[in-house]
Amino acid sequence: MKNNQIGQIQERIAELKKEHDVCILAHSYQSREILEIADFSGDSYMLSKAAAAVSQKTVIMCGVRFMAETVKILSPEKRVILANPTAGCPMAEQFSAEYIAGIKAQLPDYSVVAYINTTAALKTVCDVCVTSSSAVDIVRCIDNDKILFLPDCNLGAYVQAQIPEKQFKLLEGGCPIHAAVTAEDVRAAKVLYPDAAVLVHPECTPEVVALADYVGSTSGIMEFALSSDKSEFIIGTEMSIAEHLQYSSGDSGKRFYSLSHKLLCPDMKVTTLPEVLGCVRGDAGYGEEIALDADTAAKARVCIDKMIAYGG
Repeated sequence: MKNNQIGQIQERIAELKKEHDVCILAHSYQSREILEIADFSGDSYMLSKAAAAVSQKTVIMCGVRFMAETVKILSPEKRVILANPTAGCPMAEQFSAEYIAGIKAQLPDYSVVAYINTTAALKTVCDVCVTSSSAVDIVRCIDNDKILFLPDCNLGAYVQAQIPEKQFKLLEGGCPIHAAVTAEDVRAAKVLYPDAAVLVHPECTPEVVALADYVGSTSGIMEFALSSDKSEFIIGTEMSIAEHLQYSSGDSGKRFYSLSHKLLCPDMKVTTLPEVLGCVRGDAGYGEEIALDADTAAKARVCIDKMIAYGG
């Protein structure tokens, strides 16, 4: 039975979001109680598209800062609030726009491909955005054989392996959470769960990816696991996904195991249900409204629009 206090907070949020005409977005890595009160849950780009389509003029993002920025870029007329202002992303914040502009000057004949997990400022100096699920298809479509891929060198290496005919320049960046998992972790998990399929995110290292039965985005991993005929799965992305899959699979008999305890994103865990309540209620000191100057928003949108044009 659900904790009564949690249930009461969720009920109050549900009432207030209707009263205040608010849409709540929650990334898949958020806690179960937050996903339950969200209007939409999923990956960052899916949430941005959903926000652009809804009628509500206020959107609360339960995720990290770059996700809220992406929502604002695609919906500049809306009020976008990041539920917890301290929720950042080490990968998104690794490189400054000035640093990448300097790299571009050294490699003027390269197309700059930015993972959507980047800041709005960094997107202003990039040619096209990609998601983990669309990266291979979009890079293949780019009319240039030279690709500067950033910030995640592991995702970049995964894309490079699928498109060996193109020349890639990868920077030493990426998700420190996914990158912390080792091939030994995979082998150890296989010993514990010998009948389980290994599903990993391409932000993991090439050594880990090589041992996987399936490699894909968070949404791809979830879809694969729920539709697969197999009954056991080792989940190589943020730990919450194994839990969410267990709920979603109901009484199917399927079992989901987290690949490693290292796969815990602290920035995705800082947002709490009471904070979401404070944001919906409009209490002082809760959340932060995302503000982007018109020039940054316009320039950052160029690479996102290019991604959409490529079918991403």
